[in-house]
Amino acid sequence: MSVLFAHLGELLTGLLTTLELAVLSFPLALVAGTVLGVCRVSPIGPLQSAAGFYVHCLRNSPLLLILVMVVFGLPYLGATIPLFGSVVLGLGLYFGAYVCETVRSGIAGVPIGQIEAARALGLTFSGVLRQVVLPQAFRSMVQPLGTIFINVSLASALGAAVGVQELTGSARQFNLDYAQPVPSFIAAVVGYLLITLTAGQLTGVVERKVRVRR
Repeated sequence: MSVLFAHLGELLTGLLTTLELAVLSFPLALVAGTVLGVCRVSPIGPLQSAAGFYVHCLRNSPLLLILVMVVFGLPYLGATIPLFGSVVLGLGLYFGAYVCETVRSGIAGVPIGQIEAARALGLTFSGVLRQVVLPQAFRSMVQPLGTIFINVSLASALGAAVGVQELTGSARQFNLDYAQPVPSFIAAVVGYLLITLTAGQLTGVVERKVRVRR
């Protein structure tokens, strides 16, 4: 354990990298998922089909496969993106499919009477979404979105498989350098617990505040 405490900075660096991956990937997933969710409820058939195809493909594919395709496929196509950015992109695109279904459920929870009233006032489809539906939908989505953020944080461990030295990768490297498998991976577990428990608490706070405003 003394070796672990002497080199704790290496694991803390990995923890910060994990946080960066989650904090950068989640907004991308949120934007992509919102756009996809709107397409899923759009009256335009091709948009519904395209969004549905994307969601079914991503949700039924292993995340590691998506990361490998993004990390090694983009350079093959001529796009030069840093390794860290490629993992952020892969996580964002993958979890965007899960956000999409959350958004779609949130939209479905808005009373149909409010939507019909907005249409009767002459609002367009985009106006109804922007002014009536999405603000209410997002209030009911706080807890599911918090869960998705936690899943993004945990799934970022797969970044180690493609070369990003996040928390799991740092624990693995620490074990290789100092032959301390149990302390290194226990420290990694503690790091993930700190992230997930903090995210869960913050989600609860936000949900309570939003509920008061309704």
